Amino acid sequence: MAKLKSSSVTKKITDNAKEIHAKILKSKSPTMVTPIRSLSNVKYHPKTGYFEMLGKNKQRTLTVNTVKTFAQSLKLMSLSKELIETNDMATKREAYYISKNWGQAGFSEQTESDTIMDDVEAMFGVNREQLGFTPEEKGGDIAGKLIVIDTDNKGNKIKIDCTKFGSGAYSIPTEVENLKFEGEAKFILAIETAGMFQRLVKYDYWGKTKSILVNMGGVPTRACRRFIRRLAESLKVPVYAFVDGDPYGYFNIYRTLKVGSGNAAHLNRFFCVPSVHFLGVTPQDIITYDLPTHPLKEVDIKRAKDALKNDPFVKHHKPWQKAINQMLKMGVRVEQQAFAKHGLDFVVNKYLPAKLRNTSKFLP
Repeated sequence: MAKLKSSSVTKKITDNAKEIHAKILKSKSPTMVTPIRSLSNVKYHPKTGYFEMLGKNKQRTLTVNTVKTFAQSLKLMSLSKELIETNDMATKREAYYISKNWGQAGFSEQTESDTIMDDVEAMFGVNREQLGFTPEEKGGDIAGKLIVIDTDNKGNKIKIDCTKFGSGAYSIPTEVENLKFEGEAKFILAIETAGMFQRLVKYDYWGKTKSILVNMGGVPTRACRRFIRRLAESLKVPVYAFVDGDPYGYFNIYRTLKVGSGNAAHLNRFFCVPSVHFLGVTPQDIITYDLPTHPLKEVDIKRAKDALKNDPFVKHHKPWQKAINQMLKMGVRVEQQAFAKHGLDFVVNKYLPAKLRNTSKFLP
């Protein structure tokens, strides 16, 4: 991932502030222009493998109605500049609380500060870490045939063996760009749920298959996605995704991992894994393995229909359209843990081996 020097980021902030100041001195209404962050403003390129922005922008002009949001944006930019110049950082939650010192410009809820932070990030074409802000959530967990080479606070290189955590796992840090990797794994398996990850660790799946297991913990964080991307490219091994068989697992988790999202389209080229393929759970798996299911909820049906109609990735891939229509016709969803119906070791000894013998048939 290309990283801007801190001086480049602060220059972007300073230049923007100077432009706004100059317009005010000329009695002109200052504006802020940010990309529209939604699926309506992205296109899918099969060759590059991720969502790219179409170029639609939204313009915020300083008026009586926008003065608070305008002030909040400037204050957040000022905080970012201070963090960069002092080589400090603040979590997204801390940034929200810092705003309580901004008088009427303070944020009422963290969702407000997160939205402004995303706007500033998109406006300057950088990620929030480069702005000095870090997420609260952890990056994910790793177990398997991998050695991570990191650096401690004193600058000393340390090697972390991911096979030596017993029943535990190595936690992906929020900053992964300086990590290096060693290993002879045959593939990477990215897993949605902690329960299934723990099941596979318990049964020494990574040892039996010479693989690397990644617990995404639901929708994978940027750090998790970037870690998987760098790991796959470094070790030159395939990546497979194993998530619940429902619209949330298909689109919010798998699609985000593979091609990115509309909300972060300005950074998808860094935070996605175009090489990943969908191992399961598919609608067809429900039939093949006679799995117990749950009825689709209204939100599931809406999410599936929206994907068929509006998602550039789904619209490009007919196998996904077929799978979604099959799910809607069946009217059910399925969880990873449903394989326990056939025994706790079924997913390790039967399902995954059968799937991995036919990777060419995986959904794209």
